[in-house]
Amino acid sequence: MRSLSTHRRHPLAGVLVLLIGLLLVGGVYAAFAPRSAQAESLADDEALVEAGRKLFLVGCASCHGSNAQGLLQTRGGQFGPSLIGVGAAAVDFQVGTGRMPLAQNSPQAPDKPVIYDADEIEALAAYVASLAPGPAIPGPEYYDTSGLSEEEIVEGGEFFRTNCTACHNSVGIGGALGGGRYAPSLEGVEGKYFAEAMLTGPQSMPVFSDDVITPEDKRNIVAYVEEIQSAPANGGLSLGGVGPVAEGLVGWLVGIGGLVLAALWITKAAMRVRKQ
Repeated sequence: MRSLSTHRRHPLAGVLVLLIGLLLVGGVYAAFAPRSAQAESLADDEALVEAGRKLFLVGCASCHGSNAQGLLQTRGGQFGPSLIGVGAAAVDFQVGTGRMPLAQNSPQAPDKPVIYDADEIEALAAYVASLAPGPAIPGPEYYDTSGLSEEEIVEGGEFFRTNCTACHNSVGIGGALGGGRYAPSLEGVEGKYFAEAMLTGPQSMPVFSDDVITPEDKRNIVAYVEEIQSAPANGGLSLGGVGPVAEGLVGWLVGIGGLVLAALWITKAAMRVRKQ
């Protein structure tokens, strides 16, 4: 007992207790915390990873560095971000939608015709996935909307209106964000890429991990977007679906403008009658 009391008064005793507490807390968290999507089995295929590395050195290393560590501009700005830990899903989204390779530096990478074929995209994704754990390419459970009930689609609409409409508009038509950035239109976007965008948060989009929005809820959101895109415009012209600003503009130009023209015509007709 006297020995324990002596060691307890040692100057490093508090530091030792703190370290033990941190190790215990870290161990418990690692054991029970929810797991995020990790690098998928693509990274285990050594031949595929090597093929992806060769493609990366030719088409990507000039911006992202030979080891995908990222490059900085001479003035301190970022030329190409690090890809370590972004996962296969980020590569599949960026390259599969044509956003990468980027033609020139800009605030946001636009979607454009795809340069790489499916096998090359898979190899690039495998290489990046081998660098560090990250979100894997989502499976059909994230975007297969066949056989969903009306209740699930309605639930997807609630998630969409809560988390997505501020940027993508209530019907997914997109909109400006400022600084040259914008929320792209979701019209015609393949469900897999929609799910990958939620998992990886490209450009200005926040990341919606599976801990925040479950795979089932992501699938329901995809189903809702597909539903509103296929719905007919029962009110007449949709005017691009951009909302009341466009509708008000058309109301002023067509409605009020038509009334002004009609009033001018009536006035001129009345003046002609008086002259006669």
